[in-house]
Amino acid sequence: MPGTTQEDIQKIITDVIRDTQIHVSVMMPLVKSPASPVNLEVMQNVKQVTDKLWPGIPVLPIMGVGASDGKYLRASGIPTYGVSSIFLEVDDFRMHGKDERIRVVDFYDGLQYNYEIIRAFSK
Repeated sequence: MPGTTQEDIQKIITDVIRDTQIHVSVMMPLVKSPASPVNLEVMQNVKQVTDKLWPGIPVLPIMGVGASDGKYLRASGIPTYGVSSIFLEVDDFRMHGKDERIRVVDFYDGLQYNYEIIRAFSK
């Protein structure tokens, strides 16, 4: 979570394992990167495009748990946002697997969504 240090995480893991024969160490230092603040203009544009293409679908800010180059921008003071444009099958999650796939219709719907998002932000 934003604000949690590597030392805090290392201590929690060590406390949970409770085995003095196992040593937990950090392999790569953490790039400190604050969460981007919620930007109402960004949220309004995303909501407008989402409502146009998929009425009734909620728009929610979330924190991604994966790696992102955005952490370097945020660490430099530049707020960074991402928008997902692809629907995934909830029971067929294969992100970054050897057989990653999405439905064809979701691919093309995502292209249209990205196009509309770019247009909304370029006005």
